[in-house]
Amino acid sequence: MDLRGGCLDTVLQPLSPSINHPRVDSDGRSLSVSWRVNHSSLVGDVYEIQISRAESHAVIYTKNLSLSSVDSDEYTWTWTSDVPLECVDHSVRVRQFYNRSVPSPWSDWVTNYGAQAQHETQIFPSRQVLREHTSAVFCCIPPRGAGVTNMTFNNSEYPLLSVGATGVKAITVHNLTIPTTFLKRLLLSCSDTRGKISHARNYISFPPQRPVNLRCATSDMITVICTWDSGRQRDLDDGNNQKHTLHIENSDQDPIRCDPSSCYFRAVPQREEYNISVVVKDQLGEETESYTFNISDRVSPVLEVVRVSPGVTHSTVSWVVQGNLARLNLLCEVTTDPDSSTQLICNSASVLCGVKLEHLFPNTCYSARARCSANGRFWGEWTQPVSFTTYPMVTLDVWRRIKQRSDPNARQVTLLWTPHVSGSAATVDIQGYVVQWSQGGQNRTEWKDGRQTQAEVSIDAGQHDFTVQAVVLTGSTVPAHITVPQRDDRETLPVKKRVSSNTAAGFNLTWDHADTATCGYTVEWCILGSAVPCTDAVRWVKVLEGNNTLVLSARHFKAGCRYIFNIYECTENGHRLLEAQTGYSQELQSVKSPSLVEPIQSTSSSVTLEWSYDEDDPAHPAFITGYLVTAQGVGPDQLNVSVADPRRKSVTIEGLQQNQEYAFSVSALTKEGPGEPTSISIRTRTNHAAHLAKILTPILLLLGCIVLMWPQRKMLRSGLKEIFAYPAGMNIKTPELDGFLHETAERLRSQRAEECSSCDIEILNTRPPLDETTALSDPDPRPGSLSSPSARLLLQADYCPQSVPALWDGPALQPIKCVTNETYLHTGEDLSEAQEVPFTGIQSKFEPCEGLQGTASVLYAYISIDGFKVQVQTC
Repeated sequence: MDLRGGCLDTVLQPLSPSINHPRVDSDGRSLSVSWRVNHSSLVGDVYEIQISRAESHAVIYTKNLSLSSVDSDEYTWTWTSDVPLECVDHSVRVRQFYNRSVPSPWSDWVTNYGAQAQHETQIFPSRQVLREHTSAVFCCIPPRGAGVTNMTFNNSEYPLLSVGATGVKAITVHNLTIPTTFLKRLLLSCSDTRGKISHARNYISFPPQRPVNLRCATSDMITVICTWDSGRQRDLDDGNNQKHTLHIENSDQDPIRCDPSSCYFRAVPQREEYNISVVVKDQLGEETESYTFNISDRVSPVLEVVRVSPGVTHSTVSWVVQGNLARLNLLCEVTTDPDSSTQLICNSASVLCGVKLEHLFPNTCYSARARCSANGRFWGEWTQPVSFTTYPMVTLDVWRRIKQRSDPNARQVTLLWTPHVSGSAATVDIQGYVVQWSQGGQNRTEWKDGRQTQAEVSIDAGQHDFTVQAVVLTGSTVPAHITVPQRDDRETLPVKKRVSSNTAAGFNLTWDHADTATCGYTVEWCILGSAVPCTDAVRWVKVLEGNNTLVLSARHFKAGCRYIFNIYECTENGHRLLEAQTGYSQELQSVKSPSLVEPIQSTSSSVTLEWSYDEDDPAHPAFITGYLVTAQGVGPDQLNVSVADPRRKSVTIEGLQQNQEYAFSVSALTKEGPGEPTSISIRTRTNHAAHLAKILTPILLLLGCIVLMWPQRKMLRSGLKEIFAYPAGMNIKTPELDGFLHETAERLRSQRAEECSSCDIEILNTRPPLDETTALSDPDPRPGSLSSPSARLLLQADYCPQSVPALWDGPALQPIKCVTNETYLHTGEDLSEAQEVPFTGIQSKFEPCEGLQGTASVLYAYISIDGFKVQVQTC
């Protein structure tokens, strides 16, 4: 009130709040401040808070708080910074509004100081766990006087940001992700103006996962075990260590430290209901899950299998329940793998419980396990499987082979058997076999060791029944029976047939139906041509009645081996042979080579080959379909002759050349091709009569001509002179002489081969002695003519049969004929110009001519020219 008694509207300004020094939380980014609350307003207190950075106190955050109801006189407020608090100074001040309108004075700035670098650049945050998929600010604080040049995060450079403090730089990284490398840490590097680089490493992780599927159980009403799913699995190197604790809310027990996905504690005496909570806490947060249960409903009995007693088709399993569960009614379940399960009630948990499992297979491996439940509401865990094998049931597959002895009433029977074990077990311990049969009204028994699978028995010509039974330590065996029919002299062996094979599918056997086959068929087979007797290597298969086909896989047979398949019909009186088939699962090409029969018959144009070969030998790796004969001469051509009949073992090859060497080979043929060949070289004979006629015919013709022309020899000599006379005064030019010589050489070269063995034309360039030149020169030579003594040329062409190598020993060859042309040419310095040569005359004479053996008369004819002499010699 004023002095005049009036009321004043002025209100006193409230006092400024007094705040405590701010504190930094463990995460390094949360700043907490507290102050005393002055409840002076009727409508609630309102406060304004400001946060500034650096020494300049630049305000970066402002917030109004309305405190309508505060339990205590002190209030605490927390603020989270986007920049690590170590990077720069942060200051806080507060003021109060009276009645939400009248502000109080600001409190003093209270500062949280950032870090100061002394010698090395400091990086923040460092060695901290950062939340996945968030953004983070990293800063570098250099020493005084230095500056930051660049910053890299995970080897990537980022733009530098200023945070207000002198020299301090920062970068912002968005969407942090967990590294895929072995180490889950990210590298931060900072370079300063001094050239130094500092490093810091931080972890990236995710916040804790809330436990799911929390459940608790007990096996003995003493210890309670709780389990849950921990959710997303974290890496052990992410640096975010978690802490799991279990709290019993309705008891005064201390929190229990747990594993990441399970926890156990002792039951509280006399307590049935439990309220629990599981807390998961780490550096990024905290999660809690609660659960309530009744311990009597969460009983999970634990069993221990004591004994398994197997049989042939059944087994007994016994077990004991652990813990004091006598007051509970237990329902137990037993199962076997495969295909069996049963349930039973175990009235007394303190004694041994057991069950008998029925309808099992003999000699089969099983595994049994059991579990129990309290009152059928909550089942315990299955026991570990216990394996056992039921006892075997052995059956025998029996067959026989019969061999007739020299005595018609005596036979030898070889009993063969193969043990078959029912079930899937691999081996059975068979002690031995008992063989029984009757003969002469008496029953006979023979014992065989367990390693033997056959027995030799001598019987008469009558019918006999045999029984073979296996003996094992435990279990049952089924005896096998087989009947040997009486001897039938009217029985005939069937003709063997060939069966084609398929390499992929094997043998596909088919036979005719037999009306008398009342119990099916039996197919036996063994390898022919093998060193092992067929009795020791025989195999057989039983075929049901009404079926007359059998497919045998190729993997059970060897390639290149001949098999015989005997097909028997089964009757009440025993088995009788129906068919016999032979074949190969795969025929091979490498059959043996035939043996040639010597001596080899040959003529001048043909060769006859004979060989020996056993085409029916069962040791052959394929069926023999024929033979291949080849003949190879000196040329590239080859003659092939195929023999389609494997029983034909000779062939004659005609059309050969006489006195020629040939290489012959003979190989056996299969459907895969020829086998190994047998080779021999043979030379054909020479046809002497034809060769002699070819030589004597021209000789006789020549002798006849000489005899006919001998009386006219004088007239022939004068005629030759007229023919070869050279008119006086004519000159023969050099080009004309060259043409004459060339024409003469061409005619001599065109002589037929059968008239003479060879033809040689020789041109000799020689310079004769001075005396010979003078004798042959013209008496009156002219200057520059060809008769100049400076050079002379002898041209000689000889046509004379050469020696022929003798192909056989025979009579001496007859004389042959020769034609010799001799030309003496006086050469000058230049023969290109035409020269005139005077003709001097023709001279002729007879001289003997030498052949291979003996001589003959020779007719010489000369054409004389000045400096030239052409000689024609005829034998």
